[in-house]
Amino acid sequence: MVDVELEDSVARIFLNRPEKANALNSAMLVALAQVFSSLDLETLRVVVVAGRGRNFCGGADAAELKALVPANAGAFVEKIHQVCKVIRDLPVPVVARLHGAVIGAGLEIAAACDLRVAAEGTKFSMPEVRLGIPSVVEAALLPRLMGSGRAAWLVLTGDAIDARRALEWGLVEEVAADVDRAVERLVKSLMAGDPGALREQKRLLQLWDEAPLATAVAASIAAFSRTTISSTHGGEGN
Repeated sequence: MVDVELEDSVARIFLNRPEKANALNSAMLVALAQVFSSLDLETLRVVVVAGRGRNFCGGADAAELKALVPANAGAFVEKIHQVCKVIRDLPVPVVARLHGAVIGAGLEIAAACDLRVAAEGTKFSMPEVRLGIPSVVEAALLPRLMGSGRAAWLVLTGDAIDARRALEWGLVEEVAADVDRAVERLVKSLMAGDPGALREQKRLLQLWDEAPLATAVAASIAAFSRTTISSTHGGEGN
């Protein structure tokens, strides 16, 4: 259900349930969380998350959703949250390579990544309200990425948007005819950065999302002082 390829300090993690559009059931979610948690953080520089087959992810497994009752529903979405949390907790940049359908929990996983590159023709949707449930857990990241109105449009209507609108709305950072080439170009750019500085920058980006401005600025100053003192690179930079 989950494939891992490791090469030159880059981990490529693939959702591998193509016959079900890579829909996420409990077993797959547990496997994903374990894979991310087991990565060698000492050597890791970049992670790419992708999907085998025609789609990135068709969302939560429909059969498992139908079987949920109040007693176990919370535990299921907690598994989605744990996958998203372990992605956000990784100290290195995580890139989502998106194609086909990116739906529901699959979109939440993409939102938990740091950068998103989509193939032309990719469709994005959060259709949970049409199934009688709200969008939850890392759907809370969507207003930070897109703004509150556009996030509300996605989760309240359940309608899909295409890759070009996703780019216009800030949900993805790039749309490409050749998504693999675009992702590899992005990975190369990330690998050109200083490893320590990139890790510090990711930490600060998340802090900037969540902390008051004064706290964020103070933490940034402290981070700059640490990296400047410990840096082996010469020259000025900011």
